Amino acid sequence: MNIVEQLTEQQIVQLHELYSHEWWSNSRTLEQTKSCVAGSQIIIGITDISRSLIGFTRVLTDYTFKALMFDVIIHRDHRNESIGSKLINLVKTHPKLKNVVHFELYCLPELFEFYKKHGFNSDVGGMQLMRYTNA
Repeated sequence: MNIVEQLTEQQIVQLHELYSHEWWSNSRTLEQTKSCVAGSQIIIGITDISRSLIGFTRVLTDYTFKALMFDVIIHRDHRNESIGSKLINLVKTHPKLKNVVHFELYCLPELFEFYKKHGFNSDVGGMQLMRYTNA
């Protein structure tokens, strides 16, 4: 396994393919995938020996107070190999994020235990997620 912080065009296509298999990201177009990768301050990919993308996450951050982790995604053939844990640890220990106070993400309840193992918790001081949809 190799760690990459920039994706090749081919790896972006592979990321789009990964997105196409998940309910939360299967409507994303290739152009949207390219745009979200380009607009993220930090991206971390894990590739196999042939440089094919098998794991990915991205971060939006102010480098001081908040780092919001998005799209922790693992190729189905490589789940249960601790790649998700590796990605989370790479974000938490990333040199550019060493001064960040809060690392945040949002996830489904069935993933709470996984993220709790990595120090995340749902006690956010009474905060609640709100959303505006730009239709």
